Amino acid sequence: MKFNLLAASLAICQAVFALPTDTLEKRATVQGFDISNHQPNVNFRGAYSSGARFVIIKATEGTTYIDPAFSSHYNGATAAGLIRGGYHFALPASSSGATQANFFLAHGGGWSGDGITLPGMLDIEYNPYGATCYGLTKTAMVNWIQDFVNTYHSKTGRYPMIYSTNDWWTTCTGNSAAFHTTCPLVLARYSTAGPGTIPGGWPYQTIWQNSDKYTYGGDSDIFNGGLTGLKKLATG
Repeated sequence: MKFNLLAASLAICQAVFALPTDTLEKRATVQGFDISNHQPNVNFRGAYSSGARFVIIKATEGTTYIDPAFSSHYNGATAAGLIRGGYHFALPASSSGATQANFFLAHGGGWSGDGITLPGMLDIEYNPYGATCYGLTKTAMVNWIQDFVNTYHSKTGRYPMIYSTNDWWTTCTGNSAAFHTTCPLVLARYSTAGPGTIPGGWPYQTIWQNSDKYTYGGDSDIFNGGLTGLKKLATG
């Protein structure tokens, strides 16, 4: 009996250690967070010490707003050793996707292959100033996003991440699958039960914004993979 138990235990151990590396990697996650000027004082070193390894920082909105805290946040994140990047809050009714991508790129949204810079993120979601879909049809919204994506890619060689929710994406783009093979998905769903339904043909979320409260400032983000995968996202 003892021999059989030992043999079974060894067999289980061998099966676990024989799992492909990518299978094990998918089980790993990396803590991160996102911030804007609404969090003027961020403890970046505290966040790093607690296990966070990346932060996404608001840079611009529309074509007239530059986040006044972006530079200090970006420098603070860099000094703490965090992988960092910028995000743009889209206002599709005010100008073209290309115009807003260029504004973003001119004010902090660029990318470099230094290993610590994430590709920029397009924050496309509920309109805080009016109609949920900014008055655009589903087709017009997809075209606007494509304009932004193509412009960003042509200038940086990287596709931007896209941040949204399942509800908004379904409502305002018709659940378009136009970007699932190019743009990493950052999916917002405040829950302890997982990211929920993945929209737009994406097979999985690259980052899950799981809470609007993070101990060291801003919203909590969970990278879907290990640190090696996070670094690969930064390097391209």
